Amino acid sequence: MNKTYDVAIVGGGIGGIMTAYRLLCKNPELKVIMFEKGNSLDNRKCPILTDKVKKCARCKTCAIMEGMAGAGAFSDGKYVITTEYGGWLTDFLPEKTVMDYIEQADSILVEHGATTKRYQPNDELKKLCLQNGLHMQQAQVKHLGTDSNFETMMKIISDIADKCTIKTLTEVTNVDKNTMTVSYSEKGIENEITAEHIVFAVGRAGSKFLQNWCKSNNIALTNNQVDVGVRVELPSIIWEDFAKKIYEPKIWHLSKQYGDVTRMFCFNDRGNVVAENTDGVITVNGHSYREEERKTKNSNFALLSTQKFTTPFEEPIEYARHVAQLANLISGDGILIQRFGDLINGRRTTEDRLQRSTTVPTLNAVAGDLSLCMPKRQLDNIIETIYALDKIAPGTANYDTLLYGMECKYYSARPFATDFEIDGCKNVFAIGDGAGFTRSLAQAAANGLFVADKILSE
Repeated sequence: MNKTYDVAIVGGGIGGIMTAYRLLCKNPELKVIMFEKGNSLDNRKCPILTDKVKKCARCKTCAIMEGMAGAGAFSDGKYVITTEYGGWLTDFLPEKTVMDYIEQADSILVEHGATTKRYQPNDELKKLCLQNGLHMQQAQVKHLGTDSNFETMMKIISDIADKCTIKTLTEVTNVDKNTMTVSYSEKGIENEITAEHIVFAVGRAGSKFLQNWCKSNNIALTNNQVDVGVRVELPSIIWEDFAKKIYEPKIWHLSKQYGDVTRMFCFNDRGNVVAENTDGVITVNGHSYREEERKTKNSNFALLSTQKFTTPFEEPIEYARHVAQLANLISGDGILIQRFGDLINGRRTTEDRLQRSTTVPTLNAVAGDLSLCMPKRQLDNIIETIYALDKIAPGTANYDTLLYGMECKYYSARPFATDFEIDGCKNVFAIGDGAGFTRSLAQAAANGLFVADKILSE
């Protein structure tokens, strides 16, 4: 194996893949290596989804969160064509530039089999939200689907596999910014390579690694927000009108009690609730398939309360992990589930009560009481928002609406950078969700293409 490369990419998510794809399409002679801690995409098999176990088995590498194509490979596969949400790239690049790169990334996905169908913004629904104290963000949205997105990413990876050295089940242990050396462990064997350019594309699962690397190299970081909340599941017919018109309702509510923002997002029409393992903490998420036979009778969405901490506290990610770990502790190392009516009445959901629920859960979770592990402030925000959402989609606040906990979004600490080149680290770049620049497939993909073009221009 070569010991020297033109570009080394740490992380095999959509940002890293798009970086490699653009580099090798424009200059096939480049020597590019990609390191991925998890499995190859075709070997990413969650034992829950394959019905081998009933709850998270705490695999060494989580097949949902880690592996080639990143966490996005098993997401709902929503591609949002907007700068209104999905990341912070417009803080660093002109809006026109960001939109151009989002469209370029979409063209690459379409070339590899992604759908061309786009759901359009709907002012009628936006007006309905405003009339009820809610705010709906608008965008063109494409639903790639958990299944179709998987196939599309397989094709893109296949396109670069013969030109790019891809090392899976390989953990990068250090990057020396002075010698441009990447140290890594593969099957217990330590090794290293050098590269002219290094790109951190670590994704959310690798955000802690990047944060620690920055601290050890005296690189300044800024903390982004942290979101803590639940995954809501209810009969799909309740949100059917929104789903048919815009596919994903992305709505936020400003609480009257605290003035906090609570966001409804990651909507999965007729989808499944799933568990995720991020560095040993079990949280919840949602999937939705394009194939009709894989759809369910339920829809689900995230409902998260946003917190921005002030000094001297500087560990928002650890705060969210602590809350999620408490839910894991109470549920016996799993996910808690509670009916909304039980929560309002101040009693825990029991297995017997859950069996009588008219909404049948799509994830095997432990019946319990979310008020024992979720901070009161966030819980109050969520309850207030559910009642607000009930005004635009009656039935959202039904007694048998299911709440799963916890769901957390860690918005990674962001290194100071210029054009995504880390300050004080020549030719070392950071991109995507794990670096705190994006929080969507679209902007992560765009970020990867932009950095690839910057490297090519040099």
